[in-house]
Amino acid sequence: MEYLKILAFTHKHIDLQSLGKLVICDQTLDDRLRNIQAELDVKEIFYIGTCNRVEFVFTSAHDLDRDFIFRFLTVLDMGLPQQYMDQFVDNVSVYEQVEAFNHLLRTSCSLESLVVGEKQILAQVRRAYEACRLAGFTADYMRMIMNRVVKTAKEVYTNTNISKNPVSVVSLAYRKLRDLKLSANPKVLIIGAGETNKNLAQYLKKHKYTNFSIFNRTVENAESMAKDLNGVAYPLSEIENFKGGFDVIITCTGSTEPIITEELYVKLLQGDTTKKVIVDLAVPNDTAASVVKKFPIHYIEVESLKEVARKNIQERYDELVNAEQIIDQNIKEFDSVLRQRKIEIAMSCVPQKIKDIKSKALDIVFADEINGLDENSRMVLERVMDYMEKKYISVPMVMAKEILVNNS
Repeated sequence: MEYLKILAFTHKHIDLQSLGKLVICDQTLDDRLRNIQAELDVKEIFYIGTCNRVEFVFTSAHDLDRDFIFRFLTVLDMGLPQQYMDQFVDNVSVYEQVEAFNHLLRTSCSLESLVVGEKQILAQVRRAYEACRLAGFTADYMRMIMNRVVKTAKEVYTNTNISKNPVSVVSLAYRKLRDLKLSANPKVLIIGAGETNKNLAQYLKKHKYTNFSIFNRTVENAESMAKDLNGVAYPLSEIENFKGGFDVIITCTGSTEPIITEELYVKLLQGDTTKKVIVDLAVPNDTAASVVKKFPIHYIEVESLKEVARKNIQERYDELVNAEQIIDQNIKEFDSVLRQRKIEIAMSCVPQKIKDIKSKALDIVFADEINGLDENSRMVLERVMDYMEKKYISVPMVMAKEILVNNS
């Protein structure tokens, strides 16, 4: 794990509004990562972006000093003002080698999450890796890393109670929404048809909410969600023309700019002056700060859920200890797996070299002698050579693995 590195920008050291400046949209992700690889000599890389973290997992021989981190953010080209550059460089969490692997395992097991015990983070990490794998940003090393990440997380979730009666950001948001004691069957306007909104909508559906209007850039996704909720779907471009009114807005998109601006909010209100509810679980927030400041709103966002999340960590302390023991054991096991894989790669050329030696012996070195043999003798000789070829291929690999086990 000599070259495994992680740059982590998380809720622990950076406020979520600032963290949103580092969120990369899907349309530009490939170009940004390609630039990182080309200009910073990064071999493999994948990007994780969730509601409370932005992380880059990669392999590189460079030391992660302040200069490298500044260059990394510069090449990433997010258009950050100087004050944000300084903030991110000063508050980044840096992990290298075994510490990087340990951090990735802890993250995927939800030990580093805002809400410990929610399984959603594993799915997010897997999707992030898979997207970068398909785009060609990862190779064999990251494949092995991710295999172990998934194995470890499954063991933690299976063999501990860390996810028993799970408390997620979505469930915390629903509890806050429920505590507001809304009128019966309020009008709910949903912006974004992603996993977070779908999960929150399921809570609402379970508790007999039925009046849904769903807006999404890809209208097919909105229609799928609307069908499940018995609601009405619209393309996001039509939201400014919506005349149906609302009591609650639930929003979570991947936009890097506010969706709910003052101008849009006024249009949606249509003169209504009653106090509304906005549940904004996007990072960065989909709601412009001026909307929260100028209008009567019950505003629920990820940042406001932190205190409840801290209590959740305290309640699960014993399970954290058990989970960390599982992680430690997997790190020890993986070290042996990694060394074995290195031997396999180093010896991958052995079969072809043995085949080449065999061909040279038969076709050049002993060609005259073999041509002088009768047909039956030549067949026996070829069978002997084929047998020896197979043994010569397997013996070095077996011996190398035995040496590895004995040294361990």
